[in-house]
Amino acid sequence: MEKPYMADEADICVIGAGHAGCEAALAAARMGLKTILFAINLDSIAMMPCNPNVGGSSKGHLVREIDALGGEMGRNIDKTYIQTRMLNTGKGPAVYSLRAQADKAKYHTQMKKTLENTDNLLVRQGEIVDIVVENGCVTGVVSESNALYKCRAAIICTGTYLKARCLYGDTIIESGPNGLRRATGLSSCLERLGVRLFRYKTGTPARVDKRTIDFSKMKEQQGDKKIVPFSFENRPEDIEREQISCYLTYTNERTHDIIRANLDRSPLYSGVIKGTGPRYCPSIEDKVVRFADKTQHQIFIEPEGEDTNEMYVQGMSSSLPEDVQTAMYRTLPGLENVRFTRTAYAIEYDCIDANQLKLTLEFKDIKGLFSAGQFNGTSGYEEAAAQGIIAGINAAAYCKGIEQLILDRSQAYIGVLIDDIVTKESREPYRMMTSRAEYRLLLRQDNADLRLTDIGYRYGLISQERYDRFLAKKKAIEDEIERISKINFGPSEKVNSMLVRFGTTPISTGVNMTELIKRPEMDYDKLAPIDEDRPALDYDVREQVNIQIKYEGYISRQMKQVEQFKKLEGRRIPEDIDYDKVKGLRLEATQKFKAVRPVNIGQAGRISGVSPADVNMLLVYLNM
Repeated sequence: MEKPYMADEADICVIGAGHAGCEAALAAARMGLKTILFAINLDSIAMMPCNPNVGGSSKGHLVREIDALGGEMGRNIDKTYIQTRMLNTGKGPAVYSLRAQADKAKYHTQMKKTLENTDNLLVRQGEIVDIVVENGCVTGVVSESNALYKCRAAIICTGTYLKARCLYGDTIIESGPNGLRRATGLSSCLERLGVRLFRYKTGTPARVDKRTIDFSKMKEQQGDKKIVPFSFENRPEDIEREQISCYLTYTNERTHDIIRANLDRSPLYSGVIKGTGPRYCPSIEDKVVRFADKTQHQIFIEPEGEDTNEMYVQGMSSSLPEDVQTAMYRTLPGLENVRFTRTAYAIEYDCIDANQLKLTLEFKDIKGLFSAGQFNGTSGYEEAAAQGIIAGINAAAYCKGIEQLILDRSQAYIGVLIDDIVTKESREPYRMMTSRAEYRLLLRQDNADLRLTDIGYRYGLISQERYDRFLAKKKAIEDEIERISKINFGPSEKVNSMLVRFGTTPISTGVNMTELIKRPEMDYDKLAPIDEDRPALDYDVREQVNIQIKYEGYISRQMKQVEQFKKLEGRRIPEDIDYDKVKGLRLEATQKFKAVRPVNIGQAGRISGVSPADVNMLLVYLNM
């Protein structure tokens, strides 16, 4: 092959400009590193090829954490949402999850504008086909035009583009998502570097013409009247705007009969698709087969933006032939005469076994090479963006020679996500869920800024102005909790009449205000009429005061669990340990330890296939 010509030089090259690549490039550039972000097509920056929304159950937590660290996703969706809703409000605050429907075109435009106007960052169209590694370290990347871009670190954020192909029925298109060109050169380079690749798949529903939908047969779903921003920088009044409705309909037995009769025409069932799909986001044919006892499935009709008639049919992803798709869609109430604008398809692509990565998202065997997003075997825009900001921070820290960032499972959902994909075996696209977080009462979306803003500030991603506001908020919360702890109420008529009004028992002796807040029927705001010296506080401060007091017992209990967790995380394992010398280890455990190379005893115990007895043998060896 002809020697590449020298095109440009940077500290960090980011390969791919999806949600992971955008966050990675912005973090690196904002930390002062000269960065180049490559996209096969600049019109695909921050594209939403699947559901045009941000957040949702557990994913809203990730977006809030990205924002608290100084990332862009929360700010961008606040600028471009067309509907916003808080999910799971019938449960406790640990599982509240903010979700916003995006105007996908405006989301892309705003993110591209932000990238193009960020200092130290160049956005460049072109496919990267080779990564130059010398003496085990990244020294550059090469484009398809044989141009060499020298760099000290590279971040792979290729999403679903590597050797991608889209399938529905007998139709197979060698392309990336949305008919965009795929990336063909990088897979062979990675294999040459010793990187293990998997083949995964995901899918997306059809898009349909709004003018051919009868919304009167569906249930309208409006946005919340009370707006909650994703970004801690914004106040509700800053981002309030008119919202657009979504709609709910259902499949029925006629839908299911059509699917069952045509399963042999689905590449998913005929064996044409080799990749593993996401268990928690199955295609409609998967749902009908796996949940054969269900007579209907929820289907949401969601707008793709303000300036388009395209509607997204959430819950109907499929790889069935186009004629079958049309027939089954038209069995749904309101879609009897629907016409497609884009056909549903499945997409297969190359990704990696993330066990090859450190907790910093750097490859264990290639210095300066980092990886983030769906290329790491995850699914979802939010999971991708979360990994992107961590990879960007750590690539910049690597170049600067400063301590890299590892968030543990007690600090953030991001920590849970990265620990899971790096430590545990997974043979399907990973999706974040609240149930994966052991300490979810501490890792609420409402307190992401209290948990992570200090870290974002330390790495230079939080401005001084924002940090000062954060410190003021933190102090206001602490001062108000202290003030409340000193307030006592006697059994006066005013107090008891108010308690009765809210359906709780009157008091017969003096009681502290914190005890009243802890009652199930009561909260901090309800007690305002009898709290005469209460200061005027913003909603987010009042929310924290209420939650921290109301759930004090549960929070204290979980903090004690975290203390035990931290002890295990604090037991470091030497990098040069020879696991063959650890007596009593089972062969499987020895192999797993060698593959994952855990950095501490806590991580060692979370490796799939490792037993408590194996961990005890390791502890005995380390204590010798």
